[in-house]
Amino acid sequence: MRRILGIALAVLLIGGVIGAIVLGGDTSEGTATKTVRGVIGSEKADFFRDPDVVKALKDKGYTVKPESSGSWAMDQLPLKEYDFAFPSSSEPAQEIEAAAGVKGAQTTKPFFSPLVVIARANAAKVLADNGLVKMTGTNSGTLLMGPYLKAAGEDRTWQQLPGSAPYGELTGTVFVKTTDPATSNSGALFVATTSNVANNNTVVSDDAGIARTAPLLRKLISVQGALAQSTDDPFRAFISGSGEPLILAYESQVASLLLKKQTPAQLGDMVVLYPDTTVNSPHTFVPITENARELGTLLAEDPKLRELALRYGFRPQEGVAEFTAATAPFAGYLNPGLTGIRQVGAPTVKVLSALAARAKGQGDTP
Repeated sequence: MRRILGIALAVLLIGGVIGAIVLGGDTSEGTATKTVRGVIGSEKADFFRDPDVVKALKDKGYTVKPESSGSWAMDQLPLKEYDFAFPSSSEPAQEIEAAAGVKGAQTTKPFFSPLVVIARANAAKVLADNGLVKMTGTNSGTLLMGPYLKAAGEDRTWQQLPGSAPYGELTGTVFVKTTDPATSNSGALFVATTSNVANNNTVVSDDAGIARTAPLLRKLISVQGALAQSTDDPFRAFISGSGEPLILAYESQVASLLLKKQTPAQLGDMVVLYPDTTVNSPHTFVPITENARELGTLLAEDPKLRELALRYGFRPQEGVAEFTAATAPFAGYLNPGLTGIRQVGAPTVKVLSALAARAKGQGDTP
C-alpha cells in the first residue's frame, strides 16, 4: 500500500510540474512571440519605444528590437543581420530591397508624414512681410517655394529683408536648415522638392535637369555648414530655443509634440510652415526575413497600432479623417487636409542620388 501511495504521489508531482510548465509558458508572454531586429528612421524611434506599442506588438506575437539609421544610408548596412528595414519613404526602400537581395518584396506603407518648415515667429513675420510666406493663422502658414528659392538664388540675407532690423537674432543668409540629403530622407526629399520647383515645376529626369538645378541646390546646402544625419537633433535644438530660425522637420514631429499637450510656454513662438510644393514621405516597411513578413501589414491595419501611430503624429494610410480628429485641438498649427499644397512625385533613385551629390558639391553626372 505504501508503495502504491508513493507511485501515485510521484505521478501527481510530475503532472503538477508539467502543468506548471504549460501554464507558465502560456502566461509569461500571453502568446508566443517572434523577436525581430530592424533598422528604422530615427523619427520612428519614440514610437517603437512606447510601452503601449511594445505591448500591442507583443499581443500580436512580435518583440521588435529597432536600431536607427539615416534612411538613405540603410542600403550600406549589413542587411542580412536584420529582419526588416523601415525607411522614411519609398525611394530608399528600392535600394534596400536590392542590397538585401529581396527585390520585389511585399513592402507596406503603414503611415506617412509631409515635410514642414518650423520657424520662429519673428522669422515667419519677416518672411510674410516680404512675400516669401503666406500666414494662415498665428502659428501656421505656407512657405512659398518660388519666392523662397528666388531669394536663396540671390543669396539674400535677413538684413536685406525690410522689417528685419528689430530682430537681432535674424542675421546672415536666409536658409532652411536641413539634414544631409545623401543619407537622410528629409534632406533628400527637400532636394527633390526644390529641384522640382527650380525645374519649371517638373520632376527632374535627365542630365539636363540635373545640370539646370544643381547650382541652386548647391547654394541651399553649402550655406548650412555641418549637416545632421537625421531630423531629430535639429528639431530638439529648435524646441529647446537654440538652432536656426528655419528648420526642416516632419509634420509628425510637430503633431507628436502638440498631442503631448505641451503648454504654450513649452511650444514657444513656433510657427509651422507647409511648403506649397512638397514630396510626401510614406514610411515604407521592407521585410527582409520571413519572420517579419507580416509585421508591416500589422502596423498598417491593426486598429490599436494605427491609434498609437497617431499619438506620434503619423498619418495612417487612408486615415485623413483619423488624423483630422486626433489633431482637431491644434488646427491653429497644422493643415490636416494639406489644403493648398501641391504634392509632386520624386525623381528616380538614380537621379535623386545625383542631385544630392551635386547639392553637396560632389560629382558632375548621375
